[in-house]
Amino acid sequence: MDPTVSKLNQAKKEKKLTLKQLAEKSGLSQGTVNKIMSGELKSIKPDKLAKLAKALDVTEEYLLDRGDTNAAIPAAEASELPYLGLVRIACITPEVRVGDCDFNARQIIQLTRKASDDGVKIALFPELCITGYSCGDLFFQSALRNAAVKALELIARETAQCNAVCIVGLPLCDDLGKLYNVGAVLYRGEILGVVPKINLPNYNEFMEKRLFCPFVGENTRITIAGRQIPFGSKLIFADTMHAQVRFALEVCEDVWVANSPSAAHACAGANAVFNLSASNETVAKSAYRKKMIEIQSAKCGIIYAYCSSGMSESTSQTVFSAHNIICENGECIAESAPFTTGYAQADADFDFIANERVHLDRSAGNCADGYEVIPFELPCHGGDRRYSATPFVPDNAEQLDDVCAKTLNILAYGLKKRVEHTRVDKLVLGLSGGSDSTLAMIVCAKALQLSGRAASDIVAITMPCFGTSARTFNNSVALANAMGATLRQIDISAAVTQHLHDIDHGGEPDTVYENAQARERTQVLMDIANATNGLVIGTGDLSECALGWSTFNGDQMAMYNAIASVPKTLVKALLKYCAQQYGGEPKRVILDIADTPVSPELLPADEHGNITQITENVVGPYRLHDYFLFMLTRKNFTPSKIYYLAKMSFKGEYDGATILKWLKFFVKRFFTQQFKRACAPDSVRLGSVDLSKLSMRMPSDACYDEWLRDLDEIRE
Repeated sequence: MDPTVSKLNQAKKEKKLTLKQLAEKSGLSQGTVNKIMSGELKSIKPDKLAKLAKALDVTEEYLLDRGDTNAAIPAAEASELPYLGLVRIACITPEVRVGDCDFNARQIIQLTRKASDDGVKIALFPELCITGYSCGDLFFQSALRNAAVKALELIARETAQCNAVCIVGLPLCDDLGKLYNVGAVLYRGEILGVVPKINLPNYNEFMEKRLFCPFVGENTRITIAGRQIPFGSKLIFADTMHAQVRFALEVCEDVWVANSPSAAHACAGANAVFNLSASNETVAKSAYRKKMIEIQSAKCGIIYAYCSSGMSESTSQTVFSAHNIICENGECIAESAPFTTGYAQADADFDFIANERVHLDRSAGNCADGYEVIPFELPCHGGDRRYSATPFVPDNAEQLDDVCAKTLNILAYGLKKRVEHTRVDKLVLGLSGGSDSTLAMIVCAKALQLSGRAASDIVAITMPCFGTSARTFNNSVALANAMGATLRQIDISAAVTQHLHDIDHGGEPDTVYENAQARERTQVLMDIANATNGLVIGTGDLSECALGWSTFNGDQMAMYNAIASVPKTLVKALLKYCAQQYGGEPKRVILDIADTPVSPELLPADEHGNITQITENVVGPYRLHDYFLFMLTRKNFTPSKIYYLAKMSFKGEYDGATILKWLKFFVKRFFTQQFKRACAPDSVRLGSVDLSKLSMRMPSDACYDEWLRDLDEIRE
């Protein structure tokens, strides 16, 4: 379904409107609303979208935001942001006329200027783009080689006013007369350095050893237009204004070999590698090429940009497709598919790469020997990248199903091993009618199924007390019955009342009143586990763990935490996935539970038995907190960067003041609640964000002052 239609339906659901009510509020006919909300219409007219947005109390910008992680924000808005470590890079395949260096140079100049005007800071062009890759023995002609050097000088002069580094390929003789296939880095009218190709393909359709010399040896100098230019394979170009921006070059085949220079470049401090390529197209090659670039960027922990020749090359033997790829630590963040535009652009996060390199040092000792660092100054403004607002939940339906299926397998197999090792007879679970305990129930059922055991070995205990609503109580009973679990109903109201009396508590709602219920429930679960040779299964999720939104030695404690690595935003997605897998009565109950507001239900319900204590009214939106958690612990970003990125990610959904308020709240809670995480029960690791005591080695008494000071300059 189109993302705009999905957001319309989500907003309609949150407002609890029927299609008829939405039609009345928007002033549109019910037939039109039906067609829009079902996705039947290929496009929604702006006036109709505006009416629906007003009726649903959301902005048109929010509805039109399609979650593109590299969607640029307006230039005026971006220029107001501080530098966030984001650098826009582009892989550009120009039209070439084989052997016509002047024509090719002017194409490159025009495209570089346009890219610079669009905010591109590093523009990468293909291998031998100044002459065309497919010149063959014409490379032996001095007329072509001389024209290529003149074209290089022309490009340098004509792009001198651009705020973008330009990387181009050409044939070039060194001072000894050896011909090399090289990449040249140009900036502000200067040739900063020239990197020759090391590995020359000489198989199948390739014959480069007939034409060029492979580069061996150490860095040296080469004379171009009377100037001595750094020349060699060990050059790192470093932005003196932004320390994270350090890149190196390799040329086509250099990445296809086992001992790729990019690995050495990364070890020597390059955070990005740019590859000038001329990779011809065959039936199955594009998928292999993309996978190779993804793996290389992941192995080296770098940004890897790959720019290849296009369809205007000679077709005497091969066809080129302009397949351009930009990857960031294993993730493809931009691509021009074969035989399309030949233009791939991304706002690469050098800050993230620098953090990742600190976190996971992939280098072996000091590998910078022989490298020369070439400084330049690259003016960069703020951040133009829009990260997904739901980093734990893919936007793509097929990817989400795959994530859900794998998540359930990991959680179930983890629990299965613990069940078999401890030889327990029962899995004891507190079933509240909320989303977390429902997911834990599903994991228990799957773990038992994998062990060849019946769901009746789950002892599901519902323990109503002062705040239990009719909806959650009925759903907990219905779920246990639908799943085939053994249900026990134990009203703890009298026990909690007695306890409050014993400690001279007056029974007024406060922290003692609330936590006494959570601890009584834990005591019941533990005692029944003892009586049944059972294992108490925890129901706290990752988001609650991050915020410490649990009662110490209450719902914070269990014998095994089944879902401790699942963030709240993914919990609901998992429930909806599981509902479709089950069908029937379980589907009905699970979907209703997924739609129930998140609540600990520790304060009295209203006179109709409805929930009065809504968690997100107290701790803030879990969508924001999951975003903060991912950016802080996976990306290791500063709070100020998280704030600015969140403003872009949640544009039209949350304003800056709201984001800032809950970000400060998150930072304080995250630091002060580590003592609960430090003594939490075992839980299986699910993904790259994990707060278990083995993965998150954080002191319980660390101060959050520096993190909050980072936000001091932000004013809303």
